[in-house]
Amino acid sequence: MFQKFLLSIFFSFFILSTFGQVTEKIEPYYIRTIQFKGNTAQSQLPIIRLGETLQLSFDDINGNEEDYYYKITHHNFDWSESDLSKGEYLDGFDDVRIETYENSLNSLQLYSHYTLTIPNRETRGLKKSGNYMISFYNYDGILVFTRKFMVVENVVNIGVEIKRSRNLNFIDSKQNVQFTINSGENLLINPNENLKTLVLQNSNIKTAITDLKPQYTLGSELIYRYDQESSFWAGNEYQNFDSKEARVASNGIRYIELNDLFDHYLNTRLSRAERPYTYYPDINGNFVVRALYTDNQNIEAEYIRTHFALKYYEDIGDKEIHIYGNFNNWTIDESTYMRYDEETDTFRNTRLFK
Repeated sequence: MFQKFLLSIFFSFFILSTFGQVTEKIEPYYIRTIQFKGNTAQSQLPIIRLGETLQLSFDDINGNEEDYYYKITHHNFDWSESDLSKGEYLDGFDDVRIETYENSLNSLQLYSHYTLTIPNRETRGLKKSGNYMISFYNYDGILVFTRKFMVVENVVNIGVEIKRSRNLNFIDSKQNVQFTINSGENLLINPNENLKTLVLQNSNIKTAITDLKPQYTLGSELIYRYDQESSFWAGNEYQNFDSKEARVASNGIRYIELNDLFDHYLNTRLSRAERPYTYYPDINGNFVVRALYTDNQNIEAEYIRTHFALKYYEDIGDKEIHIYGNFNNWTIDESTYMRYDEETDTFRNTRLFK
């Protein structure tokens, strides 16, 4: 499977500790459809150049026009909070209310749609590259959810190649990322310690490969030609469905019911764990909000109860099956768990999607 990979380089002057010290706060049930974008729609994890625009939107299905506030913090490579003061990395202020919101229109599910764009009147921009966390609070100051993002500067040139694993045991199941870093006229002092690397598959920071060391140097080039250390499981294409027309059983949908909301029952899927790769272009675990016959899909799109079914197979053993993707920031928890149903001999789950 050809998946998207992204390589980030960080220059740092501190001792690396455990990666992921600061974890993200998962949104509660009533916060849905968080979309976090930079200037390019392709990126699922916002990685923007210094000075570019950042936008985050989400829905509150309580529909009560709640007030939400945001704060921005700067972090080191290992996601520990940096020593920079707010004024050193932020131009303007944070801890201000999100002013742009609209209520749903003509939809069965009531919701309020919020949009935050940076820069804005209060938060005029970010001054430093690096790792950032944006945190959202309610009127009472209680943390509701967080998201990570990255701000980069083009300091070095990077060449990347995606290859099949050289290990014959994984030649049909893993992809290997090899890359070079050309520092040009920049002098890299002790790159083994001061240069940090981050390789992402499908923009998923939770499965990132971090802090690979250069294997050797050719002039101003640092060479990273690992095999196992920089390999990802390739998998198959993501399962997909299209519910842009709530009243029509489109791609991947078996049938529809109209109750208090629209219920979409997806086709029962078969496990593809040991099956050959099947080419079917997808969006690599991401999601897109679309609604036909609307003027503003942000507030007119329906929320649909989507019913998933996977045919039982014996090789599962004591493993678990989950719905997995960027719709909830690649989180695996009780809400994504697919339970076995004896009557239908399938694993099932139901989730609300816009």
